[in-house]
Amino acid sequence: MNRFRFWILVSIVAISGFSQGMLLPLIAVIFENSGLSSSLNGLNATALYIGILLASPFMEQPLRKYGYKPVILVGGFLVVISLALFPLWQTFWFWFFLRLLIGIGDHALHFATQTWITSFSPEDKRGRNISLYGVFFGIGFATGPLMTPLVDVNPSLPFIASSLLCLIGWVFLFFLKNEHPEQEIGVNSFFETIKRFKKAWKYAWIAFLPPLGYGFLESSLNGSFPIYALRTGMDLTNVSVLLASFAIGGIVFQIPLGVLSDKWGRRNVLLVILSLGCISFITASFLENHFMGLAICIFIAGMLVGSTFSLGISYMTDLMPKNLLPTGNLLCGIAFSLGSLGGPFFGGLFIQFFQGISFFHIISFLLFIIFFLTFSYGNRGMVSVAKQ
Repeated sequence: MNRFRFWILVSIVAISGFSQGMLLPLIAVIFENSGLSSSLNGLNATALYIGILLASPFMEQPLRKYGYKPVILVGGFLVVISLALFPLWQTFWFWFFLRLLIGIGDHALHFATQTWITSFSPEDKRGRNISLYGVFFGIGFATGPLMTPLVDVNPSLPFIASSLLCLIGWVFLFFLKNEHPEQEIGVNSFFETIKRFKKAWKYAWIAFLPPLGYGFLESSLNGSFPIYALRTGMDLTNVSVLLASFAIGGIVFQIPLGVLSDKWGRRNVLLVILSLGCISFITASFLENHFMGLAICIFIAGMLVGSTFSLGISYMTDLMPKNLLPTGNLLCGIAFSLGSLGGPFFGGLFIQFFQGISFFHIISFLLFIIFFLTFSYGNRGMVSVAKQ
């Protein structure tokens, strides 16, 4: 029964990743073709992450009261309906609202599935199960952009196909028996929460930078790069392949980099991947007219910096006292969401006002800043998990 439940849940997560990976480049291309400015295009892409941030404070109570299954069902239903409504009316604010709903639905779905998988996984398989959870989401997210060329066949086709796929996964949830979390977390005062946030920030602010950087990187690549690529004359199919190659690089090397960080320390591995990732994107800026060389650079960049989110969480765990770990995890998630919010918006502004400068320079500059701060202030992270 546990195995059946596990595979249904990770399949749902893969489909959710697929819809997220599809929406960012797809809507960017549709708005670009309709003449919308790149800054407004980027602003529309932030709706998904605004939905995540808005929903975050209200997720725990319904989960404890109603259990895992209802929360996943409601989240999945929001995603299915929202995807199906996209072809109905193509206007900026209507699509902004639908993306906001998808952000709320996806966050409910991920929060409940991740907590459920953690709760029923035996201790000796918990790490493996959570890794598979991440890999399945990554596979879904990587294949999503490949749907973008369907917009040339019919603009409604990708939305309808994605909505039907989510609906099929959603139906399978009815075969699962509902469960409730075993432990209830006590409700603390607002001032106590602020105190914990301040303490957690003092201990591990440096570890929140990699998740923030990854959020910016992922959302700007998927939300703003397609606009830049189309304006420089790149083929839409090639854009989809480049986005997928970055995501695949991140999937393939996620576990090996995690193992290396156990051995050599998070800070050391982060310094290496941030510096080499920066060099990869700088190299990519000189190869924009050579598709194969560009694809290789983007794949290498994905393989290097595609793990910055998970390494950032591990780094935070190294630096944070155990009693503050839940707060640290929450701050990592908030940092990722803030980076994801800024990515498409600042990426759009960069494209609009810095014409003639490669889009990859804004990403390499951000990676350099995080590398510099980690090198200057992250000495405590040299201690590896194995030595603690």
